[in-house]
Amino acid sequence: MHKIADIRKEYLKASLDVTTVFSNPILQFLKWFDEAIKAEVNEPNAMSLATVSNDNRPSCRIVLLKGVELEQFLFFTNYQSNKGRALDDNPFCALTFFWPELERQVRVEGITSRLDESRSEAYFHSRPLGSQVGAWASPQSLAIENRDILEARVKQIEKKFEGRNVLPKPKQWGGYQVDPSIIEFWQGRQNRLHDRIVFVKLAGKWKMSRLAP
Repeated sequence: MHKIADIRKEYLKASLDVTTVFSNPILQFLKWFDEAIKAEVNEPNAMSLATVSNDNRPSCRIVLLKGVELEQFLFFTNYQSNKGRALDDNPFCALTFFWPELERQVRVEGITSRLDESRSEAYFHSRPLGSQVGAWASPQSLAIENRDILEARVKQIEKKFEGRNVLPKPKQWGGYQVDPSIIEFWQGRQNRLHDRIVFVKLAGKWKMSRLAP
């Protein structure tokens, strides 16, 4: 078994400088995201979502980015899940994208708010039917005795909505938008002298700086 401390990789693929990035970090993110897709990064829209509960306990999990609109990052979930309840208590969150094939990382810090019902419904109805059934069947984050319970709930939902190709959106399910105040771009470099460019929104305008690695 290898020693964890001995695991090491040199980053040699690219560089990042304030003279080469867009002055708007959303445009820079979309550029990098497009390059991640072209590089066939595995699930380029996967991002870690960090939240803090009302008793100040942090939690982090992977969710999927589902859009960037009006300079806001969109994702969808069950409002009654652990992350949904945490965001109800404390709307501040952090997102992290990691694209190892490109030796890149993007960090986002911001505040969340729920999408309006019409936007959540539009996305819900665009999902595959099985995913719609799953949203109804899963009491997300609650303890269940075994998987049989979940499978039984799926059958109940399928029977309830038999013959329908589109299901109504559950009230407990919907979208969030993250309004960013900080966006940092990280490009791996040799000898751990990584490039870090951070944007901070001040009085509605983005200010760009280079950070030490």
